[in-house]
Amino acid sequence: MSEALSDDSPAPAEAEKQRVLLVTGLSGAGKTTALQVLEDLGWETIDNFPVRLLRGLISRPQHQQAPLAIGFDSRTRGFVPQKIIEIVEHLTRRDDLSVSTLFIDCSSGELERRYNETRRRHPMANDRPLQEGIRAERELLGPLRNWADLVVDTSELTSNELQQHIRTVFGDEQSNSMTVTISSFGFARGMPPLADMVFDMRFLDNPHWVPELRELTGIDEPVGQHIQRDPAFAESFERIRDLLLTLLPRYDAQGKSYVHIAFGCTGGRHRSVFTAEQMAQGLRSAGFSPTVRHRNLGSRITDEIEGIKR
Repeated sequence: MSEALSDDSPAPAEAEKQRVLLVTGLSGAGKTTALQVLEDLGWETIDNFPVRLLRGLISRPQHQQAPLAIGFDSRTRGFVPQKIIEIVEHLTRRDDLSVSTLFIDCSSGELERRYNETRRRHPMANDRPLQEGIRAERELLGPLRNWADLVVDTSELTSNELQQHIRTVFGDEQSNSMTVTISSFGFARGMPPLADMVFDMRFLDNPHWVPELRELTGIDEPVGQHIQRDPAFAESFERIRDLLLTLLPRYDAQGKSYVHIAFGCTGGRHRSVFTAEQMAQGLRSAGFSPTVRHRNLGSRITDEIEGIKR
């Protein structure tokens, strides 16, 4: 495969830069999912492409072209991370290309769980235990991870959450509408990995320790009334709302297309849920259209999660 023009040829003045995204990462971390979403977004996608042929693949555009996403990993023929970095750094010097790299990462424990569940064979564990194969691949890809423009860790992301994140980052940049998501969660079950702002509501009186409220949630009126009776609620809520009303227009002006605001409490069923619902109403009154999600609303109620009452 040969290039239509030399790398040193001047780019046509009228041509827009060709967007090129290199997608790599650990096997099982979600690279294929990311490429599928990019294809749905209108990108041209190629997976497992020999990177040594990359220069020949990308000719100088004579007119506007669809963005190009190229996937590769340790299975790719001739995979040598340092050589890949050298090739890409050469391409970034071209004035007709906008080249970036996305690395999909994941914890070793989660990768083991995924491979054990699907019974797939890890590409670097053919003649050794799965743990050693994952460790070897992580060491091999280390230079690419450190060098990548964007790293997404999918250890705590579902497939749907990864898809949503890829759409947020690589969707239509011409859209002027900023998507605002407000969520609730329980700290005892882990923090949301992709939140832009996190507010801890555990300073409020906990309805879990009121027997008649324990089985209810922050959506139920008695729980909301209990939380609002806490003297700390009204002032803190107003301050957070005023902060958000200051920051959101600034994010929008900077071209940020997606903002995730998370409210947490211990179990994710009472204080965080009520606050998230009330904040969504406050932002709607100010002209925003937030989506509300409650991550742990259906989680099991246990005193062990809530901790010992003092």
